[in-house]
Amino acid sequence: MITMLLKDEDKRDLEKKGYRFAGKQRHAAAKVCHWTRKSLVDEGVCYKERFYGIESHRCLQMSPSIPFCHHKCMFCWRDVSITKTEWVEEYDEPKEIIEDCIESQRNLLCGFFGNPNVNMKKIKEAQDPRNAAISLAGEPMLYPEIGGLLEEFKRRNFTTFLVTNGMTPSKLEALETEPSQLYVSLDAPNENYYKDLCKPQIDNGWKLLNQSLDLLSSFDCRTVLRTTCVKGYNMIKPEGYAELIKRSDPDFVEIKAYMYVGNSRKRLELDNMPLSSEVKEFAESVAKLCGREVVDEAPESRVVLLS
Repeated sequence: MITMLLKDEDKRDLEKKGYRFAGKQRHAAAKVCHWTRKSLVDEGVCYKERFYGIESHRCLQMSPSIPFCHHKCMFCWRDVSITKTEWVEEYDEPKEIIEDCIESQRNLLCGFFGNPNVNMKKIKEAQDPRNAAISLAGEPMLYPEIGGLLEEFKRRNFTTFLVTNGMTPSKLEALETEPSQLYVSLDAPNENYYKDLCKPQIDNGWKLLNQSLDLLSSFDCRTVLRTTCVKGYNMIKPEGYAELIKRSDPDFVEIKAYMYVGNSRKRLELDNMPLSSEVKEFAESVAKLCGREVVDEAPESRVVLLS
């Protein structure tokens, strides 16, 4: 028996926003990234290409767990009213999800073949994506077969960028196949600000996050802490961030601006989106306190990289 995880109206709403669902259960989806489109017409690339060398035009932005998350973050672009925190329903297998996501991306990009400004080499290569950004929406670690998903991507010669909110340290520790790059979101300098901004739907969220931070040094893959800066909420107490960075010792730290997009506009104001200069100033204050330095930045994306 197939149990649909999303109502028809929620599915239609997400499809209007560019999501294309994979599998039968409506829990996985792909969506073409803004920077993939820009790269295809040679108008810029994602900061991940600048920082880490992945090719924006061959990046598959997807999630195996669209309706699932432990948080209802103020800055999330999703409609968090659909959020579920526990997975008790049926789910689709990794192979089916990946194949459907690739096919959906090809269909979404087919119009570029008629665009006179397209880079023909790139649009042809885009039919065969090589990086999976497992970060579109929801918390991927809640997908019961997240290890199998990483393994299947690896079998297909993909690199994988996995983004987690850090609420499942036991599952992180149990991963047999590591991603190419593991992101853990660190969006507050202490528990009070975390609760105010991330709106955890589970108990002990801050404790679980700290357990995940303590696991970072045990990974062989590249590790990154990612902070989304929301002006008026969490661009404070740089010493708190610095202490957590020193303790977890990731390879890199990304400090980036909240973007005033999607459903977050119902919770926050345009003034909550910091300028690139404000993000850099805050990043420099954090870097100084944890013995790191700014090694790169992408002003167009309002993101700064510490190493």
